[in-house]
Amino acid sequence: MSDRNKGIILLLISAFGFSMMAALVKLSGDVPTVQKTFMRNIVSAVIAFILVVYNKERIFGKKENQGLLLSRSALGTVGMVLFFYAIDHMVLSDAEMLNKLSPFILIIFSAIFLKEKARTYQIAAILIAFVGTLFVIKPQFSVEVVPYIIGILSAVFAAGAYTLLRVLGSKEQFYTIVFYFAFFTTVSLLPFTIAFYEPMPTKQWIYLLGAGAFATIGQFGLTIAYKYAPAREISIFFYSTVVYTAVISIVLFNQVPDWMSFLGYFIIFGASFYMFIKNNKETKPAA
Repeated sequence: MSDRNKGIILLLISAFGFSMMAALVKLSGDVPTVQKTFMRNIVSAVIAFILVVYNKERIFGKKENQGLLLSRSALGTVGMVLFFYAIDHMVLSDAEMLNKLSPFILIIFSAIFLKEKARTYQIAAILIAFVGTLFVIKPQFSVEVVPYIIGILSAVFAAGAYTLLRVLGSKEQFYTIVFYFAFFTTVSLLPFTIAFYEPMPTKQWIYLLGAGAFATIGQFGLTIAYKYAPAREISIFFYSTVVYTAVISIVLFNQVPDWMSFLGYFIIFGASFYMFIKNNKETKPAA
């Protein structure tokens, strides 16, 4: 099997892991968002810690990378809390698709902070994706639009975390980055979890611990996939999360996205596919 195909399979597994995480978070029901986020990260922290110790790496990374690790973790934590809030207050597949705006926002942040020039086709893709979000959100001047705004903000903070992750990628091992993020989230949310803690029956514990396990599968699958093949060649397959979550929304929650949401999905996916094709065309002459 070629490395590219291995990367695609790992990315499909990763997408399934993140989709199941979102479904289990929603299934856990009426639990404070910070409590859900805290529970999800405990599992990731334990698994990543075992990998760091097994590979005899520094638990908290190198001294010179602390600023980057801390900033990436803070942005990722806020992004995750906002995403979990969106999951609880929206159709699951809508929340998932809005969160998938992060690659487009990443292009903007990379241009601003990493001085990577945005290509014309990338700017066009961003504008097209924005049009797609309007079909998903269906803007109204009411409180009903708040969860959609929070869903977009979750993508903004995720893109900020991914921007720093691009810088960290060559400086730290992936399991160190995952552990630092999970540890930071767990510690920073602990006071809020204690303050707003609500007792949970066994079923809710199982759902949230399961969400943590699937999130870890998703995180490691995503990281390892990009070691087999460049993101520009396989990243489009990560949008399979939207297919997974749309099916889960219908089967588990009886939430059927309306035709405008489906049109929005199609537009956003089309923008991503267009960017994927253009990236590969640019790579071939260089190769």
